[in-house]
Amino acid sequence: MFAIWGHDKAAEITYYGLHAMQHRGQDGAGLVVNDGTNLHLHKGEGFVNDVFKDFDFQKFKGFAAIGNIRNKTKHDKVFDNVQPHLFHSLDGSMSIVHTGRIVNSGTIRRNLEESGSILHSTSDTEILAHLMRRNGKKSVEDSLIEALKMLIGAYAFIVMTTEKMYIALDPRGIRPLSIGRLGDAYVVSSETCAFNIIGATFEREVLPGELITISDAGLESRRFLLREPRHLCAMEYVYFSRPDSDLNHVNVHSARKRMGIELGKEHPVPDADVVTGIPDSSISAAIGYAEQCGLPYEMGIIKNRYIGRTFIKPSQELREQGVKMKLSPVKGVVNGKKVVLIDDSIVRGTTIKRIVKLLREAGTKEIHVRISSPPILNPCYYGIDMSTKEELIAANHTLDEMVKLIGADSLAFLSFEGMEKAIVRDKTINQGICAACMTGNYPVLENERKKAFYRKY
Repeated sequence: MFAIWGHDKAAEITYYGLHAMQHRGQDGAGLVVNDGTNLHLHKGEGFVNDVFKDFDFQKFKGFAAIGNIRNKTKHDKVFDNVQPHLFHSLDGSMSIVHTGRIVNSGTIRRNLEESGSILHSTSDTEILAHLMRRNGKKSVEDSLIEALKMLIGAYAFIVMTTEKMYIALDPRGIRPLSIGRLGDAYVVSSETCAFNIIGATFEREVLPGELITISDAGLESRRFLLREPRHLCAMEYVYFSRPDSDLNHVNVHSARKRMGIELGKEHPVPDADVVTGIPDSSISAAIGYAEQCGLPYEMGIIKNRYIGRTFIKPSQELREQGVKMKLSPVKGVVNGKKVVLIDDSIVRGTTIKRIVKLLREAGTKEIHVRISSPPILNPCYYGIDMSTKEELIAANHTLDEMVKLIGADSLAFLSFEGMEKAIVRDKTINQGICAACMTGNYPVLENERKKAFYRKY
């Protein structure tokens, strides 16, 4: 997500902000511009450049804007779910962008439909707008707070009307969200790398359970729910975020490099010739591993920059095709060598299996796979597209079986303790992580979800 308030080139800056975060989604993008009287929407399917290829910024003038990029799931209706969503009523217009997942959305949706609401998408984002209208409060802020209190799960929302912008983060802070300044304008982004692109300065993180209101009068903050211990998604550090982003006062590249160092301490490979990482999210860990083990780091695999990320492809067939087109070995680096291959994670095993095969074909003597995160054993309920245990290779096979399945000579994972040590640097500032997909310890507890199912809306 990206947003800006108080700049006469709001649409252009939002475009650049979305472009900086293209790695977070590749199936849809959009923005809504606020000219003070009306909200104007443009969205479409595909990469940011595709969606805005023929976009006329001169026709989308305004002082504020919100935008979003999206990756679809297997059974997704892409266009209907592309954000932002724009809603019109007799009281005015409102636009919403959202990231994460509402775990009690099914019950809320059923209750809304039974009481007469018609929802046009399968996105959790639309639910918030319907809840706000049903609350019947006098102010948008009060309606929003009452609606947010009904939601259980991981969420970050940006809501914009013609008069104000509202930013909200769930009480555990599972999704990242930061505020910056660009001159006199306020900017909001899922990752701080977008601030670097547009020349903005980082101000602070949005706090768990916090609602921020931005208007011409400035910025106001209030607590809408009691803040819980922080559980920022560990996969943001492991895979999703750009290495030049800072999440909860921790630089992503530095965290990944420390993961590689810890991995080198736990699982060295005797007499290895070279260390290489799978571009791009594994490079930092590979550098750390090589430094720890006193081995040379080499670029043993080249990435085609014009192919999107395979982990977030919506089907297995597309993931396999994407891997074939995306990565190729450097034969002069790996031929006849004993290679330590670093990857950030193994979800379904598609990518690593194909890369091991490519390295074998390039003449690699031995391939020792080292993963800079713990095994992913559990589904994610908070917005990452790995919703069933059946699709997770580590949840269904022993380590020896996985070695045979991916065709490697050996395989080892970083421990949870090693990962936590690499990420959490200062426990006094609430730097906790959510690693439920690895540990099974879900921060939104089962009894909370069950209670939410029976709550009356």
